[in-house]
Amino acid sequence: MLIPLSNEVIFKKAFSDPFVLQGFVKDIVGIDFIPGRVETEKRFRPSVGPIDVRFDIFAESQDKRVVVEIQKVDYDYNFDRFLNYFCTAIIELQKNSKSYKIEKTVYCIVVITSNYVLQTEMIKDDYLVVDLNPRNSENIQRKIYGHKLIFLNPSYRNSHTNASISEWLKFITASMKECEPSDIKTKNSFIQRAVSLIDENCVSPEERSLMFEESGRKIVQEAAYEKKIKEGKNEREIEIATEMIKNGESDEKIKKYTALEDEKIFELRQQLNIFQ
Repeated sequence: MLIPLSNEVIFKKAFSDPFVLQGFVKDIVGIDFIPGRVETEKRFRPSVGPIDVRFDIFAESQDKRVVVEIQKVDYDYNFDRFLNYFCTAIIELQKNSKSYKIEKTVYCIVVITSNYVLQTEMIKDDYLVVDLNPRNSENIQRKIYGHKLIFLNPSYRNSHTNASISEWLKFITASMKECEPSDIKTKNSFIQRAVSLIDENCVSPEERSLMFEESGRKIVQEAAYEKKIKEGKNEREIEIATEMIKNGESDEKIKKYTALEDEKIFELRQQLNIFQ
C-alpha cells in the first residue's frame, strides 16, 4: 500500500530524491534540472527579511534554484505565504551577488493536496503559474525574468491538463487513496521511483514515527482552524443580533437570522439593557 503524499514526511522522502526531483521539475516546468545537494527544512542563515522562511524541499544547480512545497490545509493566507517564499528565494540570490543581476532562475512549485477556498471562492484549477515577465500595451510578453511560481492541485486534474503534469497529479491522488503500488500504471521512470519510495514496505521505523507525529500535528492544526472559523462566525452572529436588538427586533426574528440560543440573546439584551 502507498503512504499518502499528503503526509509531509512521505512527501519530502519522495521529492527530495534527486532522481524523482529531476523528473518532476522536467515534467512540471519543462526545463532540464540536474540538482546538486537536495535539502529539506531549508532555512537561510542569516534570514532574509523579518520572516524566518523554511522550505520543504530546496535544491540548486549551476543556473537554477528550485523550491518544492506541500500545502495540506486550505488556509486563506497560504497564497500570500508562498508568494513570500518565492520572493525570498529570489532576494537571497541578489543579496549574495556582487550586483543586482541574479545569476540563477528560481522556480517554486507548490503542491496542494486538498480543496482550496479563497474567502468565498473555490479555487478549482489544476495548474496556476505566476510569471514575472512583463507585458506591453499590446499584451506582448517581454522575457526579462524567468522566475516562476507554480501551483498544482491534483483534485482538479481534468481532460485539459497537460499530459506530463497529469501523470504526476494522478499519482499524487492515487497515493492519497492509499492504493497498491501495482495500481500505478505508468511508464514514467521518475514516478516509478517515487512509487517505490512511498511503498509502506519501504518506510523505516524512524520515518513511521515521524509520520505519526506529523499526522498528530495536522489533526491539532485542523481543529484549531475549525475553531477559529466557528468563533469568527459566532462573533458575526453576535454583531447581527446586537444590531437587531438595537432596532427593536423580536427574539424570534433574531433566531431566524442567527444560530444564537435564547440564553445568548437574553445575555445580549442584559448587556444593552434593552428588553422586549
